[in-house]
Amino acid sequence: MPPLAARALRVLGFLAYAGLAVIVFAVAGYLSFSAFVRSGTTPTPDLAGLTRQQAAEKLADSGLRLRIDEDAGRHDPEVPAGQVLEQDPGARTLVKRGSGVEAVLSQGPQRIAVPDLAGQSLQSAQIGLAAAGLTLGRTLAVFRPGAGAGVVVGQAPAPGAAVSPGAAVDAVLALAGSGPVYVMPDLVYRDYERVHGFFELRSFRLGSVKFEPYEGVAEGTVLRQFPLAGHPLTRRDAISLVVATAQTVPAPSPGDPRPRAPSPP
Repeated sequence: MPPLAARALRVLGFLAYAGLAVIVFAVAGYLSFSAFVRSGTTPTPDLAGLTRQQAAEKLADSGLRLRIDEDAGRHDPEVPAGQVLEQDPGARTLVKRGSGVEAVLSQGPQRIAVPDLAGQSLQSAQIGLAAAGLTLGRTLAVFRPGAGAGVVVGQAPAPGAAVSPGAAVDAVLALAGSGPVYVMPDLVYRDYERVHGFFELRSFRLGSVKFEPYEGVAEGTVLRQFPLAGHPLTRRDAISLVVATAQTVPAPSPGDPRPRAPSPP
């Protein structure tokens, strides 16, 4: 082999050896530096769902500290109050030992105090509920002496009760009416003349009264009534009756106290 070629081969071999040595040195240096850096780091544990004390203890085991951002807490429908909702840095992030991990605690599901609707109109109650983040549920009506017609006289849930956002609140409204309200008695099988006198004496209205034959029932016995027994009754309401008779009743004379009229509804 010519001297020049042999010399070139020796130079190339030296350069290859030098390059390999540089690469080996660089890799070894990187690995050594990485091991040195990692020797002072630790992955952050997952704190989700832990209480403040549990999170602090778990971080202490890894050489880390807990920091709570009190101003960042917020309501969450699934995470109970006082448990970790978020953390920074996130779980399994490498950090230096002694570092702090910031956590946000849940304030639990949001609760709203039910406003007092007493004395409000239905429209005002609905607006007040909407402003509070609630909705109007069922509406019922009752006679309430002394209360203005259409105003709220009852509600469920009660004022001040804690409910979830969007919950429905039922309202009870006062019906228009004057005077006391009674419960309609059961008049069936009672004597018509006594029933007539009882209600007339107490200024109740007797409306239509129809007489019809009914086998096996004594004449003058009340067969049907309206309003039905148990329904509310005021002195302004007309009481309609169907009364048994033994024969077809002729048209009443002007002096007959028993008027004929269409059947009660």
